[in-house]
Amino acid sequence: MAGHKIAHATLKGPSVVKEICIGIALGLAAGSLWKMHHWNEQRKVRAFYDLLEKGEISVVAEE
Repeated sequence: MAGHKIAHATLKGPSVVKEICIGIALGLAAGSLWKMHHWNEQRKVRAFYDLLEKGEISVVAEE
């Protein structure tokens, strides 16, 4: 019986370096998506004010 070895899975704790890398990657991905959304909204606002300045649109309702 002493010669039999059973392979057991060894439980390890979380890898700090791996967790930090995953956190940085997720943070950069979320930050890029937010920045792209922000730039898109800025483009829409800039286009609106350009059209307003040219007189092509108006914010006053026609009567």
